[in-house]
Amino acid sequence: MIPPSFDYAAPTTVDEAVSTLRDAGEDAKVIAGGQSLIPLLRMRFAAPSTLVDLGGIDELREVRDDGDALVIGSMVTHATVLRDPLVNEHTPLLAQATATVADRQVRHRGTFAGSLAHADPAGDLPAVALVLGAELEIAGPGGRRTVPAGEFFVDYLESVLAPDEVLVAVRVPKQGAWSGAYEKFNRVAQGWALVGVAAMVKRDNGTITEARVALTNMGSTPLRATATESALAGADSGEAIGAAAAHAAEGTRPGDDLSASADYRRHLATVLTKRAVASLV
Repeated sequence: MIPPSFDYAAPTTVDEAVSTLRDAGEDAKVIAGGQSLIPLLRMRFAAPSTLVDLGGIDELREVRDDGDALVIGSMVTHATVLRDPLVNEHTPLLAQATATVADRQVRHRGTFAGSLAHADPAGDLPAVALVLGAELEIAGPGGRRTVPAGEFFVDYLESVLAPDEVLVAVRVPKQGAWSGAYEKFNRVAQGWALVGVAAMVKRDNGTITEARVALTNMGSTPLRATATESALAGADSGEAIGAAAAHAAEGTRPGDDLSASADYRRHLATVLTKRAVASLV
């Protein structure tokens, strides 16, 4: 299908982008890589009055070391994340999960921050941002604010971003002593995850001392598997990991659709959590 007509703006600074969004009104949309928005436009699920293209803002294309964290600009593509030496050294979980996103063409154009702003619970990277403890820097008419990933996602395709705000960067803490893994199950190559699991653990002499587990596509937002996290503390064997993973789906609300039933998704959450954690120990 052909998208509806719209005005187009290409600001060169963040402040200009914010003022353009403010002046254009609530029907305006930000476009970064466009890998989520353009299909919605073509199917006329979205009909913005104005598209504000962030592609001309050079400051948003930077990955920089900020002490105990990396700051990843909102125009940094998945492909750049994959090959960036800072990401691979300090947040290898992000690189591992990014390699599972769609295909090379999408990774070449799509952006890490854009996948978070789109807020699709079936997307791989929101759960990864959640388990890494990422923070999102947002610019708006009132200045800039920082929102933890755990507070950023509100509902299906909905985040805390206001219509006149721009996601500027994502601050990702370095993994340090944490090791991480991402496991997903999809029906076809390059497809959306039926379920995905991002896991991180700290260990001491072979025993898990602390764990974080986040789930993809087990509700209308990415979710932390808090019961499993608590049960993993002190786990030192495959049997203990399996018992903790059995709690992964507690408190979740997975959907029923043509791809999988809710019960099957709960089963997958258990299996993938066990697989991800076991791979780390």
